[in-house]
Amino acid sequence: MKADHAKVKRSINIAKGQLEGIGKMIDDDRYCLDIYDQIKASAALLNNAAAYILKEHFRSCVKEAILSGDDSKIDEAFAAMNRHQ
Repeated sequence: MKADHAKVKRSINIAKGQLEGIGKMIDDDRYCLDIYDQIKASAALLNNAAAYILKEHFRSCVKEAILSGDDSKIDEAFAAMNRHQ
């Protein structure tokens, strides 16, 4: 992975903490919409991390492949995006 490892790990660790907090909220029988909001916030954080990784993939791996005459990385990246829609 060519993306900034520290940046990605920071996002993942924050999401992990949020998920643990959500588990505690459920155990504490907190208000449904408060739990919902926290789940959506965690999902957004993970989506942003995924988008950052994909952007860096295009900037590095795909760019390098194209410059060497191989455009298969473009198809590979789009296939990955389509798997998770």
